[in-house]
Amino acid sequence: METILSLLNGFSEVVTPSNLLIVLLGSLLGTLVGVLPGLGPTSAIAILLPVTTILSPVQGLMMMAGIYYGAMYGGSTTAILMNIPGESSSVPTTLDGYPLAKQGRAGAALGIAAIGSFIAGIIGLVGLVLFAPFLADQALKFGPPEYFTIMLLALLVLFNLTGYSFKKSVIMGLFGFLFSMVGIGMTSGVPRFDFGFSFLSGGFEMVSIIIGLFAITEVLKGLEENRQSIEQTKITGIYPTRKDLQQSRFSILRGSVLGFLLGILPGVSATITSFLSYDLEKKVSKHPEKFGKGAIEGVAGPESANNATSSGGFIPLLALGIPASPPLAVLLAALMIYGLTPGPMLFEQNSQVVWTVIASMFIGNVILLILNLPLVGLWAKLTNVPFGILAPIILLISIIGAFSVRNSMFDVVVAVIFGVLGYVFHKYQWPIIPFILCIVLGPKIERNFIQSLEMSAGNPLIFIQRPISLIILVSAVMILILSIFLMKRTKKRVLQETGEQMEFS
Repeated sequence: METILSLLNGFSEVVTPSNLLIVLLGSLLGTLVGVLPGLGPTSAIAILLPVTTILSPVQGLMMMAGIYYGAMYGGSTTAILMNIPGESSSVPTTLDGYPLAKQGRAGAALGIAAIGSFIAGIIGLVGLVLFAPFLADQALKFGPPEYFTIMLLALLVLFNLTGYSFKKSVIMGLFGFLFSMVGIGMTSGVPRFDFGFSFLSGGFEMVSIIIGLFAITEVLKGLEENRQSIEQTKITGIYPTRKDLQQSRFSILRGSVLGFLLGILPGVSATITSFLSYDLEKKVSKHPEKFGKGAIEGVAGPESANNATSSGGFIPLLALGIPASPPLAVLLAALMIYGLTPGPMLFEQNSQVVWTVIASMFIGNVILLILNLPLVGLWAKLTNVPFGILAPIILLISIIGAFSVRNSMFDVVVAVIFGVLGYVFHKYQWPIIPFILCIVLGPKIERNFIQSLEMSAGNPLIFIQRPISLIILVSAVMILILSIFLMKRTKKRVLQETGEQMEFS
């Protein structure tokens, strides 16, 4: 009952004109960036993060959430119309979405994708409301050793989730830890690793690093690839037929349940669940021979699983501070930037903020459904915007955003330097997400590790002597093994369908 009342209070906060406008803008901006070829949810969040820094924490989070699920929806547009999966989780959508578009049924495919995304999003949010507070309440029993092992679990799983070699992920994570230590020491209270430069004593601003590694890097990648607009299939008929809806209803439900249940587990990404959903639909279908040739169920299932996984991923993020995917790792950084610490205390100390954001996600999903079906044609036209126009806009937003946080040109320089570094990392296939995650979690890991040792008089066995901590460590190993198995299986499927390796997001 208390949860329902909190959610209703959240709805009462969201339905003010200013907050509704924020949710609307977030959904539209996310969809806009999501439909642009080459830009996925992670890049969308990073590029538009500076826009949200001028807002209050609750409004900023509402907009970031809207950008996230808007971008997740927008990715299906390029997959269906142009056979371009902007991210690996959209690969299954191309398998039947593009053949449907070539048959003149692009509108039906996009409509089913929107409807499936809406239903899956709502199911995922209901699960979020039911499970997140319970998990957070249980996690209140945690002490420093439990928090340390929980964050260790997050690092292990996400290191494997990047799609790169585990060795490279560990090296990039250690690199991130080094940068997180620049500034005032946690125990000494004096500057460290500042090399005598006063501007380093305050550490690195997270917004500048994220802008550089994603937004500016994306511009450099686009210039190198000489991105051009690609001819797309003409859209005829925006809405799916009654027959399409009948064929898809159980696919949407199966994809939603599968995506949500697996999305709760750290390390099971939207890419994994969308492929599992596609394979499941093919196995249960009475006409599996239609798959790959334009089966509407091949769009409905994966798109539903994709979005349900996105909603499910908020449960470990909000309740435990564990990001289950690369976009959520950037959202974790955004939460920290807004002065909020994800984890069990978030529901205790910032209850109104959390429930307002969750309520806004319900409304945002409705807004996406209402707007995106009539605006399918507009989103399709935006895929033809030349990158030469987009690049200067992205750079302008990035520079203004980096400067505005602390009104410092140093932060702009940091953004540019990390932009170049991000481009080099991408070119030589070094993962960025472990670097970001370790910068964000570095201070928390250091603090909890030191406090754990202080509790045990320096005995490191405390992490296996406490039952909850030991259970978390065992769970981390088990989830890591499951994650590795599913990732290997999914990599093979991506390679089989696209002929190339893709970074997982």
